[in-house]
Amino acid sequence: MGISASAVLVELNISVWTANKLDRGATGEVTVIKNAASNAAQVRKNLMAGTSLRKNIADYATGCRSYHSTHTLPWADHGMRLLPTSLFFDYKTELNTRRETFNKLVDTFVDNYPSLIQVSQTYLGDLFDPNDYPSADDVRSKFDFRLVFSPVPEAGDFRLDIGQQDLVDMRDQYESSFNRRIAEAMQEPWEKLHKTLMAMSEKLTDGVGEDAPKKRYHDSLVTNAVELCEMLTHLNITKDPELERARQQLQATMRGADIEVIKESSHVRETMKRNVDAILKQYDW
Repeated sequence: MGISASAVLVELNISVWTANKLDRGATGEVTVIKNAASNAAQVRKNLMAGTSLRKNIADYATGCRSYHSTHTLPWADHGMRLLPTSLFFDYKTELNTRRETFNKLVDTFVDNYPSLIQVSQTYLGDLFDPNDYPSADDVRSKFDFRLVFSPVPEAGDFRLDIGQQDLVDMRDQYESSFNRRIAEAMQEPWEKLHKTLMAMSEKLTDGVGEDAPKKRYHDSLVTNAVELCEMLTHLNITKDPELERARQQLQATMRGADIEVIKESSHVRETMKRNVDAILKQYDW
């Protein structure tokens, strides 16, 4: 079964109004007062000073991008990423819900936009300039949440009126590029696994001596590893047996793990670290 049957391409584009503006006049005043060159500093105004509504949208968009990145694999340099078909339904449902929430946040912001300008005037003082503010309709157009799915073009089906040898060369170049992209995509789950194992190994290393600082252990020590094991079953779109073996080894290590027991028992920490380090030593990261 090829990649085109185990993954689709997905592109998520979220835009948010930055609501900041370079104030050239204030910049000139600052550089003169500080005896600095004209290009040594900039004064940028937060047009929505005094309110967090716009920032809340930006923070929400960041969370959406993080979810998108966690559940997909790299494909192109920018834009499209590979989404395992086993995650398609959950991913699409989640992103549709997030898009609705995003649009509601934007609607609330735009509805309150005139009053928010008045609030910002109070906070900006002499920096306030009504000409800095676009109309409500223009502001609404600066927010967008777009999700596009497309199939993975696995086979180079070139139907062009060019020489046979040129067609062969194009197909060869396409196949080479395609294989390189798959290899690069599969580096990411290995990197996620390596990062998690390294963090666990460091955290589970007890200090030596009475003066060694006492470490704090959080639920994430367990939950991050368990969630990664679940996610790797989806992200392994090439069915890499080595990646699956490493995943199973971590899964076995985390089976029955209890953060409270880990906190209290140095023996449990030592055993878990030994198992984690054994995984790290087995593979060419």
